Amino acid sequence: MTDDWTQTLTAGPLLGIAAAAVALLLVLIIKLRLHAFLALVLVSLLTAIATGLPAGGIVDVLLDGFGSTLASVALLVGLGAMLGRLIETSGGAQVMTDVLIDSFGEKRAPLALGVASLIFGFPIFFDAGLVVMLPIMFSVARRLGGSLLLYGLPVAGAFSVMHIYVPPHPGPVAASEFLGANVGMVLLLGLVVAIPTWYVTAYLFGRVTGRRIELPVPEILGRADEVQEANPPRFGTVVGILLLPLVLIFANTGLAAAASAGWVDGDSTLVAWAGLIGSTPVALLISVLVAAWVLGRRRGVEKTALEKTLDGALGPVCSVILITGAGGMFGGVLRSSGIGDALAEALSDLGLPVIVAGFVIAAVLRVAQGSATVALTTAAGLIAPAVAAGGFGSLETAAIVVAVAAGSVVLSHVNDSGFWLVGRFFDMDVKTTLRTWTVMETAIGVMGFAIAGAVFAVV
Repeated sequence: MTDDWTQTLTAGPLLGIAAAAVALLLVLIIKLRLHAFLALVLVSLLTAIATGLPAGGIVDVLLDGFGSTLASVALLVGLGAMLGRLIETSGGAQVMTDVLIDSFGEKRAPLALGVASLIFGFPIFFDAGLVVMLPIMFSVARRLGGSLLLYGLPVAGAFSVMHIYVPPHPGPVAASEFLGANVGMVLLLGLVVAIPTWYVTAYLFGRVTGRRIELPVPEILGRADEVQEANPPRFGTVVGILLLPLVLIFANTGLAAAASAGWVDGDSTLVAWAGLIGSTPVALLISVLVAAWVLGRRRGVEKTALEKTLDGALGPVCSVILITGAGGMFGGVLRSSGIGDALAEALSDLGLPVIVAGFVIAAVLRVAQGSATVALTTAAGLIAPAVAAGGFGSLETAAIVVAVAAGSVVLSHVNDSGFWLVGRFFDMDVKTTLRTWTVMETAIGVMGFAIAGAVFAVV
């Protein structure tokens, strides 16, 4: 019903509606204490009406935004929660925690968690990596004490910087294709940007914020079973289970990158099967089934007890899934209303240097409609003609790609499904999520742009 509809409002009124919608959402959740799921659905509906979307198509827009987000989140969170519950209740998380602390010491535990997440984050997407690391992070936080943010922000920040800046993640790969950049050069520069950015904006920020904001460890994954904890699995077994989804996903992303570079045949059977088995939902499904056998049945856990363990993992994350889907609904309404397109058109004529224009356009689009992917691809498409005409070298073009990626991550807030995913998993209210996650993501984007801009200026 909205395919033939044309938005008649200009960028000014649309931006005003978007700002008012965000303000109303914050008032409903923070001041009036309305449940976030209800508030997001209500504000999404009101925003759709205010922006003039056809009445007959509003429900379809709401459901499309909700459904498209759940398509990527529901399976991932559900399977990830099952895997986390198995690792936690079997005593596996405690085993990992003991080895981690014995190897690196208590003071360096947050650093060790973050470095491990940087390594895991190379092949695996942000949300999948975060879900897999949750039981280890929670166990370390319980063992050592202190705010969860001391451990959680370095982990979340590590997966975030890798997802934003480093191929083969889809954002920098898509921007590289739009702008004609060498993916290998983007990979090298992305690592140069990601590692120091993570250290400052996630690890050091986590240390400071963890002292200022006390956040207890949530019980979303449950506690270790006393019987199982007395006879925990071996360290190598737990590591193998944690690495299994990462290896499967890396095989997929690695072969896909090799196929796009022409190194292997993209139509080959090997690439096709790797794409199936290494897709995040299938990789997590395989990992859950292996964990259920290795950590459950093989260690004498009865079928009924194992079923209850897996079933108990789903209840606590239902709220996470629904609220994240509703956040996607809100972002979908903002995109369908034409807010992003209107802003992109208004910003494209500012006459800024191309690397600054890419960052600013991506940042404004990110704030307006929530999706980092939409912000990145739209901004890259808008500046592509200027990049093509600029005669830039490979390192300069790679710096522009990184700058656009940096803009696409700043100011993650209530129209971003990732905002709700992290907030719910860490059991933070909206105000605390804004003070922690939003600030960290903005710092990641600003520092990444600063490094990319410095490289661009030097070369």
